[in-house]
Amino acid sequence: MAGPEIERLVQLLARLPGLGPRSARRAVLHLLRKKDALMLPLADSLAETAERIVPCTTCGNLDSQDPCAICCDTRREETLLCVVESVADLWALERSGSFRGRYHVLGGTLSALDGVAPADLNIDSLVRRVTEGMGAIREVILATNVTVEGQTTAHYISDRLSGTGIAISRLAHGVPVGGELDYLDDGTLNTALKARRPL
Repeated sequence: MAGPEIERLVQLLARLPGLGPRSARRAVLHLLRKKDALMLPLADSLAETAERIVPCTTCGNLDSQDPCAICCDTRREETLLCVVESVADLWALERSGSFRGRYHVLGGTLSALDGVAPADLNIDSLVRRVTEGMGAIREVILATNVTVEGQTTAHYISDRLSGTGIAISRLAHGVPVGGELDYLDDGTLNTALKARRPL
């Protein structure tokens, strides 16, 4: 039906979350119709982003600088460290405007079914960051999703950090069970952060 270039583009777009083959085909047709106004600028932006964006070696956020803008911001509260599963969760909390501390991105959750072990996540670097910065960090907020894997990961981290004397808290249950931070509204995130409690 279409040339190999178009089919390849459809197949690549279909791999994106929320896009199936039919949605990807419609997106490709729209891009081709708006070639100068949309497709070419999008291609340039994708190439620039792929070249310039790197993970922050301190927290795991994605930015064009390392350390990232959040880690370099001297106005942020250095005593609070919020642990999240993914960069999408970090962005969701930032979008809410309710947290002004520092972050640590785990890169996923523990999952025996999927073969994800503690060594596969940024847990060791979190423990080092907390223990080497003793005195600087006074509270670690575990903002993992309220799923079985998220809760398992939070308990594992809590166990690893026990004995450090640092307060460990968890987001309040304003976050619905089975919910993911990236899909929550700002009010729910704000309330959940304010109502956090110690583990």
